[in-house]
Amino acid sequence: MWDGNGKLSPSILVLIAALDEELGIGPTIAELREHLGSCDFLVVDGNSSDNTVGVAKSLDASVVYQQGVGKGDAIAFGLKHVYKDYDYVVLTDADFTYPSEYVPGMIHVLEADAGLGMLCGNRFNHHLKVGAMHDKFYFGNRVLAFTHSLLNGVQLRDPLTGLRVVRWEILKGWKPRSSGFDIEVELNHHVERLGYGIAEVDIPYRARVGNKKLKLRHGFSILARMALESLY
Repeated sequence: MWDGNGKLSPSILVLIAALDEELGIGPTIAELREHLGSCDFLVVDGNSSDNTVGVAKSLDASVVYQQGVGKGDAIAFGLKHVYKDYDYVVLTDADFTYPSEYVPGMIHVLEADAGLGMLCGNRFNHHLKVGAMHDKFYFGNRVLAFTHSLLNGVQLRDPLTGLRVVRWEILKGWKPRSSGFDIEVELNHHVERLGYGIAEVDIPYRARVGNKKLKLRHGFSILARMALESLY
């Protein structure tokens, strides 16, 4: 696709894992479409009991139905159902927490630096508002970020962020081992092992729409993934 300056615009796929996100999926897709213009949406539905699928389809998103369980499994399942090549894949959550106005800038950074493989949205900065994240999750994320750097040497302030822009060549053919929320840790190391750099951009973080899926117990599986990745 050509932009207004006569240049070829990058092709973009937005991949969203969703489970009972009827309230958040609509504004998430609508806001992304507003800022990205022409792009494709693939929603991986984890057998929602609400109208997540109906809302996504009403906004012209393609939907596939996850056979397994967990965010990592959903992303892996979605990647198997991408049947054409793109330049970039945007990974984001379906709960409207991540502001999409930052995504075009993230793509521009990747366009300008061929050595970068992934841009991540860092939630832990001056933008973070009181109430957007519960204290226990804030503290848990800081502990996990420190452990991530200590064990694996991948220096990220927010290694578990759900907003990422990744080069398609990095994700094409990737077969994640993580089935749950530890998928972000595995992806960080996958990018690094392929020889690409990872950068972060500060973003605001909004209170989620709908019920939170991440629980404190998931922190243990994330820690286990960090330990496993440090052995590879």
